[in-house]
Amino acid sequence: MPGVGPRSAERIALWMVRARNDQPEHISRAIADTRQSIRSCNLCGFFAAEEVCEICADSSRSAELLCVIEQPTDILPLEKTGVFRGRYHSLGGKISPLDHVAPEDLRIKELLERIDREKITEIIFALPADVEGEATTNYIVDLLKNKPISLTRIARGIPAGGGLESADELTLSAALSGRTKL
Repeated sequence: MPGVGPRSAERIALWMVRARNDQPEHISRAIADTRQSIRSCNLCGFFAAEEVCEICADSSRSAELLCVIEQPTDILPLEKTGVFRGRYHSLGGKISPLDHVAPEDLRIKELLERIDREKITEIIFALPADVEGEATTNYIVDLLKNKPISLTRIARGIPAGGGLESADELTLSAALSGRTKL
């Protein structure tokens, strides 16, 4: 299991073997039930108990703003901020020829269909600041260049509490070029 190291895994296994009650069975049942009941949202790709997730079903969110992300789990840190009140679209990865991931392997077709179907006025790209993330962003931007949609990306720079000595050249370059007036 991700995030569980060898020592934790050993403790969990020993607890399950030594448990005198039916708590391990309750946990295994809960895991099995979750696997059965949670699926991908038909619109954005996030986790959903129904056809559409709670975010896509929320009528108070702006249907005009769409944030494009790499993976469904990228929604979680964005939602924790409480700042973005639009909707999301998970691509399910990023273009990576070395890993044999082509545009056809991603949810780009679904994104284009959504843009044609919904009244989206701005797409915010929140893909990783690496070669594959940039390639994926540029590929989609090229597909959308003739659409009447504002194309933006999240700001990049030095994280809060971070110093210049720990920032790489790409981060520093993005921070300098994306600076704002005080």
